[in-house]
Amino acid sequence: MKTFEEKWTAWLDGQLTGKELEDFEASLPDKAAAEAERNDATKLGTLLKQELGAQPFSNEEFFSNQLRERIARETPERHGARSTWWTVPRLAWTGAVSVALFMICAVVVMQDKNPAPQSDYLTQILNMRVDNSVSPNATISVFETKEDRVTVIWTEGLQTLPSDFAAK
Repeated sequence: MKTFEEKWTAWLDGQLTGKELEDFEASLPDKAAAEAERNDATKLGTLLKQELGAQPFSNEEFFSNQLRERIARETPERHGARSTWWTVPRLAWTGAVSVALFMICAVVVMQDKNPAPQSDYLTQILNMRVDNSVSPNATISVFETKEDRVTVIWTEGLQTLPSDFAAK
């Protein structure tokens, strides 16, 4: 059974017929006022159809509109806006984690609990002297820094290395 609102809408649209139409009109408290409201609704509907009718699309506009509607239907949207994986908070967290991992690796690598002793080969080079008969203008300068553990050997004017200067 239809509600009063459904019957009212069907009566305004002219869809009630026969016994249903007679029963509905009999149930109206003021049939003249209802007829006046029906006429007003019909006029309003006609006016709206004339003034607000759908504008015809050209072929290109119709095709573009169909594509936009199809994309909108098929695109799942979360929370009303499209989201990418690389949002600003995720970038910030990724950067912070990367810096933390770098710091941990740097601390582990930089910890040198037992510094290596000086090699025998470096001791031999430091004790070596140039034979002036082989290279009379040769000079060797040794620069050593204990705190940075760096040794630089600077040679000038050396023509050949002596035969006993082989690496062990």
